[in-house]
Amino acid sequence: MQANEESKERLEDITGVTCIYVPVNDVYESIQWYERNLGYRPASADSIYPGITTAVLNVPDQNGKLPTPGLRQVVPALFLRQSDEAGGRLRFSWSLDEGRPHAIACFISPRIEELLERFKANGVNIIGQRVTSGPNITFADPDGNLWEAWRP
Repeated sequence: MQANEESKERLEDITGVTCIYVPVNDVYESIQWYERNLGYRPASADSIYPGITTAVLNVPDQNGKLPTPGLRQVVPALFLRQSDEAGGRLRFSWSLDEGRPHAIACFISPRIEELLERFKANGVNIIGQRVTSGPNITFADPDGNLWEAWRP
């Protein structure tokens, strides 16, 4: 290998997660749910209307700006996709949880107490709360997709 090739900075193979595909029954209603409860907003200038079958949601920064996709994505976008009749939801069972359904992803929240109060006020299906290495909330969206939120 030549000396100039050795000195070049090598990018990692994986530098983030850009999106999570989320199966839902009604994309329009799910947009409103994810915006009200988790702060996600539609990412494009496309029209949002009842009956749409796909939407991309992002979390805005502290100034209200949506992120520009790039090599490093801190909070993944959610791609809401209308599922077919067979459906399929984001969860799995784990023997350590005695076969109970388990969340597929965990959000980090520095304000988890506020998030929990918002969930309660909005009637979010809270599956459980626990403290492992920090407060943790397991919850479901209206379609039964299981998520967690955790404060380190």
